[in-house]
Amino acid sequence: MQYPHQSDFVHRKPLRRKSEIGSLMLPGDWSGSARALVLAGFLFLVIIGIRFTAYVFTIIIVSLILTLIAYPALEWLKRRGVPDLLSVILLTLLAIAAILVLIGISVYSFGVLMSDLPGYQAELDVKLAGISGIVKNTGIPVDILSSIPDLSSIVGTIVSFTMTLSDLILYLFFIAVTTFFMLLEAPRVPERLARLPAFSNEKVARLSRMSRFMIDFVVVRTETNLVHGVLFGGVLYVMGVHAALLWGVLTFVLSFIPYIGLIIAAIPAIFFAWLQFGVWGAVAVIAVVCILNLVVENPVFSYFAARKLEIPALLVIISVIFWGWLLGIAGMVFAVPLTLLVLILMQCSDDLEWVNVLLGVDHLFGKEEQ
Repeated sequence: MQYPHQSDFVHRKPLRRKSEIGSLMLPGDWSGSARALVLAGFLFLVIIGIRFTAYVFTIIIVSLILTLIAYPALEWLKRRGVPDLLSVILLTLLAIAAILVLIGISVYSFGVLMSDLPGYQAELDVKLAGISGIVKNTGIPVDILSSIPDLSSIVGTIVSFTMTLSDLILYLFFIAVTTFFMLLEAPRVPERLARLPAFSNEKVARLSRMSRFMIDFVVVRTETNLVHGVLFGGVLYVMGVHAALLWGVLTFVLSFIPYIGLIIAAIPAIFFAWLQFGVWGAVAVIAVVCILNLVVENPVFSYFAARKLEIPALLVIISVIFWGWLLGIAGMVFAVPLTLLVLILMQCSDDLEWVNVLLGVDHLFGKEEQ
């Protein structure tokens, strides 16, 4: 009986441990198509997960965006020697006061609007009856105008799609608490990233630069919308359009939705101007909307923006559609900031950086400040 020679044990490859066997197929060893399929499946699962947890995800995203808006003010307070905790408390109280003012103006204007709806319903009946008479004399069927819409039922239907007051208060409470703790943790995030092996100093600096761009965009967009809402509400108030303050607040909020937000916000103001002052009143409001859009969205936006914030229109429209489907009205309002967050994550990945080049947004995250 022959025994194996000692050299056989020396040259024989040892059996692989289970952990080594499980790591044989690394992502880098896969083919391009296999990696693409796995990535697509992973993204699909993430989207479905976000869809089912939209309420929680929306709270986190809104809090993150509010943190980005407040972070420059936090840095300003820190440079003046104000402690972190006190700075966050002051900013939180200021934000709560601003939100309460907006809600108070909206609730008051909406209450006045609801109390005056019977009078506007009578005006609407008279105007539609006059239009029916004119159309009837031309021989065109007037079946569409025969049933006069009820403004109270229309407003009730719109309100039913929004949150109840208790849900809104709870929603705002969760957002306020989450934003508070995000602001407390925000200054420590770069230091924590630097300690991770996957993030070198160069990557941390790159991510910080892109995050500053994100903050710039959100702050500039908010400042521009505030100017737009104040000017539009003020002009409507001077004109005597009913619930002018409500339409100003609506313009401030919906202006975050690119292209269509201003149109949606202007529709009720145009409608009530038509009821109050006739066709020329509606034409005057349309003219105000066009002038403010030209003035605010170009010179004012360019004045606030320290760098070019140009994003392809097709990408913006797709973003509004996608995030609106995923998160509802909150997704439409924050579609561009959400898309920028995704683009930043792609830019930080060596494997996905080409996507930003294909979309034409790689210039946004260039090394040189624009």
